[in-house]
Amino acid sequence: MGTATLAFNSGLRTYNNYGAWLRKKYNGQRVFKVIVDGGFTCPNRDGSKGFGGCTYCNVDSFTPSVSRSTPSLKEQVIKGMERARTGNRADKFIIYFQPNTNTYAPVHYLKMMYDEALSIDPENIVGLSVGTRPDCIDAEKIALLESYTDRFDVDLEMGMESIYNDTLGQINRGCTHEELINALELVKNSKLDICVHTIFGFPWETKEMMLKYAEEINRFPQIKFVKFHHLHIVEGSIMGVKYKREPFPLFSLEDYADFLCELLPLVRPDIVIQRLFGLSDLDLLIAPNWNLKKSEIQFFIDRAIQTRGIVQGSALNL
Repeated sequence: MGTATLAFNSGLRTYNNYGAWLRKKYNGQRVFKVIVDGGFTCPNRDGSKGFGGCTYCNVDSFTPSVSRSTPSLKEQVIKGMERARTGNRADKFIIYFQPNTNTYAPVHYLKMMYDEALSIDPENIVGLSVGTRPDCIDAEKIALLESYTDRFDVDLEMGMESIYNDTLGQINRGCTHEELINALELVKNSKLDICVHTIFGFPWETKEMMLKYAEEINRFPQIKFVKFHHLHIVEGSIMGVKYKREPFPLFSLEDYADFLCELLPLVRPDIVIQRLFGLSDLDLLIAPNWNLKKSEIQFFIDRAIQTRGIVQGSALNL
């Protein structure tokens, strides 16, 4: 894919942007994700692989308050769609099972949950997105998710977080990078759209170590989407307690934009970037607080990319 083609696919951006990808796929319609909480837990929370969860995680920090306070799945979907219509003029919706591990249950239970959510407004729901861990994926669960692909676009999002087992151990992840590789092998020829989620900024990882994430992601043609997040420290997390006792370096917005400008040329140009940064509720955020709205952060990063002439994949010999 040449630079001109990439720029065309991404609107005015020179990276393969998810918003532009959605607009093109759905013929200009405004498609938004509706986050729902299925009440799942994680194997490193319930004792199966550990307790306490990932050290950076407080589930409330990335779950909308309406999902946390509304008991039924149906109410969450309806209220989420109403909010997207009112606030963002949304036309169509992707149901996004986000908090915790959304394949961590028997297949018959998962089917019941997914069926209920997708049946609420089948005329306007176009997709299912399921966030999970690579160690909670198997052939039976993949077959279940694939059974929806004749009616919906199905996005399976797996937490890579880091490519280094030392990091995964330090953050109490409870799984290895090899388990992610095994999960990616299971979906090698799948109809599912595969997304991986990464976190940049663990204080023991150098910039050179983090830039190698791109090389690892590029190895797998089945990866269609990525989400890049910077590490943020939130209340209610183990890392939050440690940070308050002894603060450690975190990305400033300027430094993170600089890092992305080095990373993007190394990322395969066909990969669609769903996010370049993460957000937490301000009432739970400890650090880094960039004191900007989401749109202002996006503008700052996009301006850095544009002014420096950064093009996704331009450093690769394709």
